[in-house]
Amino acid sequence: MSNDPTDEPAGPDTTAGVGGSADATATSRPAPRSTRMIALLPAVALFVLVADLVTKIVVVATIDPLRPISIIGDTVTLRLVRNSGAAFSMATGYTWILTIVALAVVVGIIRYSSRLRSPLWALGLGLILGGALGNLVDRLFRDPGPLRGHVVDFVSIGWWPVFNVADSAVVCGAVLLVGLTLFGVELDGTRASTRTRDDARTPVAPDA
Repeated sequence: MSNDPTDEPAGPDTTAGVGGSADATATSRPAPRSTRMIALLPAVALFVLVADLVTKIVVVATIDPLRPISIIGDTVTLRLVRNSGAAFSMATGYTWILTIVALAVVVGIIRYSSRLRSPLWALGLGLILGGALGNLVDRLFRDPGPLRGHVVDFVSIGWWPVFNVADSAVVCGAVLLVGLTLFGVELDGTRASTRTRDDARTPVAPDA
């Protein structure tokens, strides 16, 4: 018989149990953000911002405020309107307050972006961020002055207030986020109902 300690029978393998426990814990946690996830929110926001700025520049340069352009009769037209209020011409006359609110929205979205794991949440927040930045640029740099600048609106549809690309992005993003909230989709991509069931299944250690 050999005295080589390597010939001794191995003890019970405990690594499987440890590994299994670690795997179970890992699957219960949200997946880490990928590079694509990190880039999705700013990419959407940048697209909306550029589209909003370009369309406003073209509209200001080509449309006479007194001569709207008809697209579908009198139902859909392009008309240049300077808006001192919020989206869809609401809260007219409170431009500086709306500017501060827009800044707060931008800061809030950037702050919560570190928790993002859901592509749909990233899309919704990116739409809102891009729209908020688009109108914020107008308030900061257009007449009559910083924090009081009037937003350029140009799309008129029937009785609906005149709006722009930024307004549309904010509304679409808000609707998407409301839908995600109603369906229980969290920022990290998990569902609230699933998380509640997992918490209910977790055994509670007895008190010593």
